[in-house]
Amino acid sequence: MQDVASLVTQAREGRPRAVARLISLVEGASPQLREVMAALAPLAGNAYVVGLTGSPGVGKSTCTSALVTAYRRQGRRVGVLAVDPSSPFSGGALLGDRVRMSEHASDPGVYIRSMATRGHLGGLAWAAPQAIRVLDAAGCDVVLVETVGVGQSEVEIASQADTSVVLLAPGMGDGIQAAKAGILEIGDVYVVNKADRDGADATARELNHMLGLGESRGPGDWRPPIVKTVAAREEGIDEVVEALEKHRAWMEERGVLAERRLARASREVETIAVTALRERIADLHGDRRLSALAERIVAGDLDPYRAADSLVEGLTEV
Repeated sequence: MQDVASLVTQAREGRPRAVARLISLVEGASPQLREVMAALAPLAGNAYVVGLTGSPGVGKSTCTSALVTAYRRQGRRVGVLAVDPSSPFSGGALLGDRVRMSEHASDPGVYIRSMATRGHLGGLAWAAPQAIRVLDAAGCDVVLVETVGVGQSEVEIASQADTSVVLLAPGMGDGIQAAKAGILEIGDVYVVNKADRDGADATARELNHMLGLGESRGPGDWRPPIVKTVAAREEGIDEVVEALEKHRAWMEERGVLAERRLARASREVETIAVTALRERIADLHGDRRLSALAERIVAGDLDPYRAADSLVEGLTEV
């Protein structure tokens, strides 16, 4: 058993091993997870969480690394949660993102953690919300969450980040068409990376047109900016940071940031409760109560909805 109080103290002091152990407890669904979250709750809530998402190959890892460099120049502590595809054999992360950000490995003001999706859909790992809280409580000023390469509908990052950055790149087919069904609806800032390639201006124009076809915006509403970058050379990254800071200021001024964080906390509580309920229902397989309800349904004495209500009421009784 880990000494959670000691780990939390060490994490606050910036010791990377303590942060790693806390995230490992989270990722492994340790029996001490509740103790960890209780210890972190009063310490979290200060970090600015930025999500970066986009199709495979648009340069998410390179852009994330460049953003780390930019924020470190400002003296900010940065946490990176890089979600990698799971190995079909071991279930672990392939660590590609961490390898690409190795230049920051020796910086004590940067903590980088790769997490495996482990079959979780939406572009994130199931433990991402709790891992973000660990980095937040450990004193990170900014937490960058890089999703696994996503398609049209993997938009979960929008529910976990304060600001969502959607990356696109020219020369990757009809990128706007591929993204518009879902992912173009979640961006607060759009980045056309690899802008030194042919077609970058056309991609930016098409993206601007697509955004113009979206919902009408009133005076003072946020209009997502489009920033062109060459992240491999850190070109345009300062402009991305400026766009992020403007969005944060806009959210704080209008109370949007507080609303997003409240909604995020609500979804997290709901997910934990539903998961616990699902586990209790799974334990009923072969249980006489479930069999009795099934028999009544087959006999026509009870409909499946009333049976489910009865089952849930029984499981949630205190």
